Amino acid sequence: MRQPKSMARWLLGLVMTSSLVMSIAACILQNQAAAGSKPTGKPASRTIPIERTSFLQTPKLSLEGGVDWINSGPIRLEELRGKLVLLDFWTYCCINCHHVLPDLAKLEQKYKDELVVIGVHSPKFDDERQTENIRRKVAEYQIKHPVINDADQVLWNRFGATGWPTMVLIDVDGTPIGKVSGEGNYAILDHEIGLRVAKHKAKGDLNTTPLQFSAESDKPDTEPLLYPGKVLADEKSKQLFIADTAHNRVVLTDLNGRKSVVVGSGGIGMVDGDYAKAEFNRPQGLCLVDDTLYVADTENHAIRAIHLKTKKVTTVAGTGQQGHRRSGAGAGKSTSLSSPWDLVLIPGTKTLAIAMAGTHQIWRYDIPSDSVTVWAGEGSENIEDGPVHTALFSQPSGLATDGKNLFVADSEVSAIREIVLDKRKPVVRTIVGQGLFVFADVDGKGDVVRLQHCLGVAYGNGKLFIADTYNNKIKVCDPATRTVETLVGNKQHGDSNDPPRFYQPGGLSVAGTNLYVADTNNGLIRVVDLGEKTVKTLEIKGLKPPAPPKRNPTFPRAKLATLKMAKVAPGKAIKFEVTLPLEPGYKISPDVAMPYLVETPEKIGILAKGSTTGKINPPAEVFTVDVPLAQTTKLGDSFTVKLSFGSFVCSKDSSLCAVKNFVWSIPITIAADGSERVSISSADFEKSEPATD
Repeated sequence: MRQPKSMARWLLGLVMTSSLVMSIAACILQNQAAAGSKPTGKPASRTIPIERTSFLQTPKLSLEGGVDWINSGPIRLEELRGKLVLLDFWTYCCINCHHVLPDLAKLEQKYKDELVVIGVHSPKFDDERQTENIRRKVAEYQIKHPVINDADQVLWNRFGATGWPTMVLIDVDGTPIGKVSGEGNYAILDHEIGLRVAKHKAKGDLNTTPLQFSAESDKPDTEPLLYPGKVLADEKSKQLFIADTAHNRVVLTDLNGRKSVVVGSGGIGMVDGDYAKAEFNRPQGLCLVDDTLYVADTENHAIRAIHLKTKKVTTVAGTGQQGHRRSGAGAGKSTSLSSPWDLVLIPGTKTLAIAMAGTHQIWRYDIPSDSVTVWAGEGSENIEDGPVHTALFSQPSGLATDGKNLFVADSEVSAIREIVLDKRKPVVRTIVGQGLFVFADVDGKGDVVRLQHCLGVAYGNGKLFIADTYNNKIKVCDPATRTVETLVGNKQHGDSNDPPRFYQPGGLSVAGTNLYVADTNNGLIRVVDLGEKTVKTLEIKGLKPPAPPKRNPTFPRAKLATLKMAKVAPGKAIKFEVTLPLEPGYKISPDVAMPYLVETPEKIGILAKGSTTGKINPPAEVFTVDVPLAQTTKLGDSFTVKLSFGSFVCSKDSSLCAVKNFVWSIPITIAADGSERVSISSADFEKSEPATD
């Protein structure tokens, strides 16, 4: 199986109405360099090649058949009538699927009232069939829309998906419009969705009621590390460097975790500067060269440098935008990269090898000349040995060296590859691994060995260690004899030290007789004693998650009710007893805390902290809010209190939920016959009006 090499090949997979086909023609020039979809390579029985007529004549299109839902309860397609629906068929190992997530987020924001995106997770690897594994990736990648676990590929076959990612657009009446495969199709989809929105607004059959879902990524983040992807242990300096990937930062500590320094604010961005100001976007691989730590800043498509002496961060390669080139060279900061995943110093040089997962290649960054070169891999996705310029890789995700040659964790073919650094003619050879759909958990020698989506490698003590990621194991390999055996770990995921268990480990590094493991899904760094084959969990003293940005909640499209004057007794606080105005047939979601904001917009200094923010948790239809005042009120004082509340309201008969915001404006006067409590209720909204932000 190879990734499509031309627009002509992947255009064969498109099934579009005439309007969408015209959009494709208009956008073809800007998309012809983009990577195609990841074909399944499965037997014909696993997919249904379809023509437009058969697609439109399917007896009943539905979302039934998945084994579970994430970010939402089950949704029926009929419940989304009046909305455009975009189905995104993806699998979490797939780099092309990662690349379309920003496009989906842009579409969701631009058409937030008209479009519903639903992810359909149709697995490639066995481990990707488990809902809990998908749930963690949905949280890690901050996917906000509902996701179906299509473990048995029922929806995949029903909607005729042929590769990852495939997107199917459905009209407001449930009629399929068509599908498009591969990444780089934002303009095509934006154009078609825009046309449909305008058409249905004119007809008056568009449902613009905003829907919202309870995203896994919105749950409180309390762990010091969040999905750490890679780790680097430097025995000489006794330093340990951790890519705290989902926290968008890098952690510096020592080999015993006794102190920690954080590089990066935790915000998502591409900002250079001092440690506190710098921003990353899902950093992965790390490589120390003298006093500079180089970072594969994966979703910024860049290589960043952390200067340990000056405590500054700079960008040395990449523009911040994904590139699609598969040949040539260029200056570091003016050359676009594509999901760099790991780094290692090529022996005897000042040149970094880059695992360029997005183009299925190995690139080089030469530090002295500040230049980037495409080096190994033709760019098609497969497994093929030979000279570096013709060899094929498949989403290389881990790099290591024994001081002579390079080793590559080639994740999508579940293989370990070697780049033999012959000065006259460097070549690529396969140590273990057979192909894109050949994976399992089998120790042994040579061609009998099976891994499952291995993401990391490390070399030390004369051995090559493998993070056999989806098998939840650490394995050890002799590259010369091509033998592989399990070192520690069990097929069953877990976080125990005895017996040793891991949860999709992604990165490895050797220091002395210890192997450091980025135990990604556990959010931990584990340490394997290579002599004793024992495991311990490293505690990093003083490390905390990034502080969430402080900002007041907003309440768009809120209903506003202005109350009559309320008499309140003198005191240091006011209690507001609130009853939310729910429509019949609806209930408060028990899973989402309700934000509120209390202000006195006409008089500053009334409230104790200028404004009062908080959350009602557990959420309820009836609740009380205590509002502290800056000082004890006196008889005759008067001011207006503005109370804003957000609620997550769900139908009692389905899984559809929406945000409902309410604002009360309450004139207050302090009087001797006043009460300590002010009651506000649903009756106040009988003559409500839209609030203005």
